[in-house]
Amino acid sequence: MDSNLYHVFYIATAADLPAALPTVAEIKSSSEILIKETGRKVVGVGEHYVVKYGTKIDLLEGHTMRFLQDSTKIPIPRVYALVQTRNSRSTKYIIMERIRGSTLESKWETMNHASKEVVASQLKAAFDEMRRLESPGGYCSLTRGGLPDGLFWKHAHDLLGGYFGPFKTETGVNKAIVARYILDGGSKHKAEYYTRSFEEVYQGHEPVFSHGDLSPKNIMIRDPPTECNGDTGQDGKVQEVVIIDWEFAGWYPSYWEYARAMYTCGGWLDDWGCWIDRMLVPWRNEGAWMTMFLAELYHAGRDRSRS
Repeated sequence: MDSNLYHVFYIATAADLPAALPTVAEIKSSSEILIKETGRKVVGVGEHYVVKYGTKIDLLEGHTMRFLQDSTKIPIPRVYALVQTRNSRSTKYIIMERIRGSTLESKWETMNHASKEVVASQLKAAFDEMRRLESPGGYCSLTRGGLPDGLFWKHAHDLLGGYFGPFKTETGVNKAIVARYILDGGSKHKAEYYTRSFEEVYQGHEPVFSHGDLSPKNIMIRDPPTECNGDTGQDGKVQEVVIIDWEFAGWYPSYWEYARAMYTCGGWLDDWGCWIDRMLVPWRNEGAWMTMFLAELYHAGRDRSRS
């Protein structure tokens, strides 16, 4: 790539590439659109690559994946390149391994108990390994920056007074959560209540590395090769999980992964929530408070007549 046009943060060696990297033209012309949102798109390019790109992509996700790739055995897609344009629009590209398979979301309802046991066991091992990764400095991202979870809304830095991190203490995390609630128009009286309550509920939780968005849509079941010796479910099919979408990953309070995962259970239309306890340490009290808080936060603005 032309160094005058692109800032190349990382490119894997030729020996580590399954094929020639796709060009920017090939990426932009791909008709295999997996995700399309304002400022971000995920596309398939050929047999080997998936590319996440756009003006709202944060290369921190790619750097975090590379860190995990080099430091752990956690099953993730391999990262092959991290590139950013030098123009004012600053489009970022994360070129990564294409995982051939299906999301757990599409398979969970039809899986038998034995297959779910295999998946839960692999995910537990992966999250146990994550928890052993030492924080570079409190509650923070890989680069010792703010926490990437959208709850902290780093673009509101001026309004929040810097309350997107990094945080040296859990009290700092609590203050940032309440600050976001106030910024979104929450009741000042309820904010005082949350402040008092969080100082009791959310204390004594060390920073641990977390994916930050554990849900079936972010877990792939890789298609098995013709011959393999992997874990199998009752139906004899190999179950190999791969965890994707690491944009929110960082060092959060130890309850965070569980609380966030339980919130995503939504209407509890299946038994996924019952299996989370087999993958993560259950922080039931903290999880219940987080579910209540997020449910109110994400409905903020609907009725402020009593604020």
